[in-house]
Amino acid sequence: MTKPQIKIVDTTSGLEIIRDANAQELAQIEIDAATDLAAQAQIEAKAQAKAAAEAKLAALGLTTDDLRALGL
Repeated sequence: MTKPQIKIVDTTSGLEIIRDANAQELAQIEIDAATDLAAQAQIEAKAQAKAAAEAKLAALGLTTDDLRALGL
């Protein structure tokens, strides 16, 4: 795998520099990737919990609109 690269742009001159990421930047990239994975896992868990709750409501003959009408 190639090393991630960093692009630096000087907005006043338009000069662009592309270089390999240093150790600190690589560590931050790994932290960001782990954070993204954790956030995605939480989103998926929430979606699964919602689907399970809606299935239980359907088994009882209720919908989410019924719950809203009850103020829940």
